[in-house]
Amino acid sequence: MNLERLRLLHAVATEGSVAKAAATLVVTPSAASQQLAKLEKETGQRLLARDGRGVRLTDAGHRLVDHAKRILALVEEARADLEEHRGRVYGTLAVASFATAARGLLPEVMARMAARHPELCVELREQDPGESIPAVARGAVDVALVQDWATEPLVVPDGLATTALFDDQVDVALPAEHPSAGREQIDLDEVAGQRWISWPSGSICHAWLLHTLRSRGVEPLIAHTVAEHSTQLALVAAGQGIGIIPRLGRGRLPGGVRVVPVRPALSRRVHVVWRTGAGRRPAIRAVLDVLTTTPPG
Repeated sequence: MNLERLRLLHAVATEGSVAKAAATLVVTPSAASQQLAKLEKETGQRLLARDGRGVRLTDAGHRLVDHAKRILALVEEARADLEEHRGRVYGTLAVASFATAARGLLPEVMARMAARHPELCVELREQDPGESIPAVARGAVDVALVQDWATEPLVVPDGLATTALFDDQVDVALPAEHPSAGREQIDLDEVAGQRWISWPSGSICHAWLLHTLRSRGVEPLIAHTVAEHSTQLALVAAGQGIGIIPRLGRGRLPGGVRVVPVRPALSRRVHVVWRTGAGRRPAIRAVLDVLTTTPPG
C-alpha cells in the first residue's frame, strides 16, 4: 500500500471530508478521490461510503485508519532517529500559530532560530487552535502555538505532547471618554452590561467572553464581532463599544483608547504542541528551547 494514500485516508478521517483532506495535503479534490480509489483497489475493499453530501469511513476504512496511524507514527520515529543520528539542526520546520502569538512572539523566535541554526528554514502559518492542533496531529505542521482559557481548557489528542509557555494577561479596552478610562483597575461586573466588541462566533476567545460575562449574571450585548485586535481597538476608539484585549502582540494603542487591568486579573495560557514521535528531532528540540526562553513581546 502506498504511504501517501494512507496519509490521505488518515486525513479524511481527521477532517471529515475528502475536500478538506485534499486542502490540508495541498492536492485537488479530484486527485485525492483518484488516490483513494486506487487505495481501495489495492486493499480490495470499500473504504469510504457516501453520507449525504460527504463521506464516512466503512468498517474496513476504520480498520485501515487505525493501522495508518501506527504506520505514520513509525515513519515519524524513523525520521526523528535519522535526524538525531545526523546531529544537526537542518531542513524545514512548519510552525502554526494563532494571530497574536504570530505577531507578538514568533518574529523574535524566528530571528533567534535563524541566528543559531542557519541550515533550518522555519515556515510560519497563521491558524487558530481548532485548525492547528489537527494539523499537527496529521503531520501537516510540526509545531503549533495555541491558547486556552480557564473556561475553555486545551484538549490535546493522543499522540501529541504539549507544554505551557506563559500566561497572557488581558485588559479592558475603553474609549478615552469612558467614565472608567482613568481607573487603575476595574471589576468586570462594573462594565459587564455594556456594548461589547468580540471575536467571531465559534472562536475560543468569543466563547470565553460569553461565559465570563454570563457568569456575572449578564446576558452579553455583543455589538460587533471582528477577528483582528487592531480592528477591535479602532472600533473602541470610535466609541462603538468596549473590549477585552490580550497584551501579547497588542502593539501601540490608537488615540482615543485606554486599557485598564481587570480585578481580579484575567489571563489566557499559551502552549506549544508537537507530535510525541517527533520530539527527538533536533529541529523540534531547538525550537522548543527558543520558545521557552523568549519573552513575549
